[in-house]
Amino acid sequence: MSVSAVAADSSVCAPLAVLGRDVTVPLVTGGEVTYAALDYAASAPALQRVWDDVAAYAPYYGSVHRGAGYLSQLSTDLFENSRTTVAEFLGCREGDQVVFTRSTTDSLNLLAAALPADCQVFVFETEHHASLLPWRDARVTYLNAPRTPDEAVQTLERALADRDPYGPALVCVTGASNVTGELWPVRELAAAAHAHGARIVLDAAQLAPHHPVSIDELDVDWVAFSGHKLYAPFGSGVLAGRSDWLRAAEPYLAGGGASRKVARRADGGVDVEWHDTAARHEAGSPNVIGVYSIASACKALTEAGFDELVAREQHLIGTVRAGLAEVPQVRILSLFGDDAPRVGVISFVVDGWNSSHFAAALSAEYGIGVRDGLFCAHPLVRTLLGSEPDEPGECGAPEAAPGEKSLNAIRVSFGAGTPDEHVERFVRAVKELVADGARWNYRTEDGRCVPDTSAAV
Repeated sequence: MSVSAVAADSSVCAPLAVLGRDVTVPLVTGGEVTYAALDYAASAPALQRVWDDVAAYAPYYGSVHRGAGYLSQLSTDLFENSRTTVAEFLGCREGDQVVFTRSTTDSLNLLAAALPADCQVFVFETEHHASLLPWRDARVTYLNAPRTPDEAVQTLERALADRDPYGPALVCVTGASNVTGELWPVRELAAAAHAHGARIVLDAAQLAPHHPVSIDELDVDWVAFSGHKLYAPFGSGVLAGRSDWLRAAEPYLAGGGASRKVARRADGGVDVEWHDTAARHEAGSPNVIGVYSIASACKALTEAGFDELVAREQHLIGTVRAGLAEVPQVRILSLFGDDAPRVGVISFVVDGWNSSHFAAALSAEYGIGVRDGLFCAHPLVRTLLGSEPDEPGECGAPEAAPGEKSLNAIRVSFGAGTPDEHVERFVRAVKELVADGARWNYRTEDGRCVPDTSAAV
């Protein structure tokens, strides 16, 4: 199914069961309401299926790769079977490795540590900080934000062709923006990279929860993503792809599990023989529960069917975008335009509103959780807002008081567990706040806008 396919309605499938779907929260205006979690781009709620699988395994918890006992052997099998499940989910090629990490950030820092000498890295300014910042020990070329997918490919081709000296190179690109939700031309960028002798790593943190990701079909060299965005608990991530740079690099962490053999030398030193498998970069006792939860989420999404999940999400995107389009004061942020294919991530600003104030009112008066700030993608949001590079603004901690202009935006995001009612309530709330204003007074506390509990408007 095309990533831009749009369903006429959401009847193709029901939302998947997630933890917290029945949680109620108090409203500052009185009473309680079922919480509308619309911040999936930061962390998606865990699938009930994942939680149940982890709970069923928990009594059998044992140390992985480190024991002859039954529970240790069972846990080791579960851990390695999870690796196989993730490899299948990502369409890994023969010879690819799946390395378990703590997060997308951790995965990309691991790859940065494995770069060969004199490697040059090319990264668009549009990246999340997880993929913008890890390349501190490499020669980095930052590329300006493109305004069309074709421009992205052309910009990359020019930069790669002009590199001097012509040596090892790596391109890092997102699959779906954590700010605009827009899909990037990954396959075309991969072709451009390979045509110029470079490799490419895909930051799939925002793509993998919403669309199938195949290393083989996209022809990328590596993929990185986080469990907590894929409907699994916090603390686990994946770096999957080519093994040669990973085998040649010093272990990301030195310690037990990464070493195959350690022996004292006659001169009193230590000789170490490191593993050349994924274990080389998985030192220490592994997070078997986190790994198993990722594998469970991969299975759950595959079994639910991405065609149905994508169709339903496109319906929700249409509901939100159509609703916001009816409010002249709202401006949706976009690089590629209204017709660009996208996932359920939409950022916007509201004329006359400080973004932190608006997000606080959505939470306190409507029980809706969204994100405000620069979304750990400061250069991109600054570009989209047309700001100067040194204009004040922080990630998730705006300094402006209610009613004052701030260099920040509001982000609503959703996915496989989002009911229609949540996005419909969000649209109604936006319209009411813009038309009638907040019903409560707010103040700035520790850099955040919060309800003033002393009095209402």
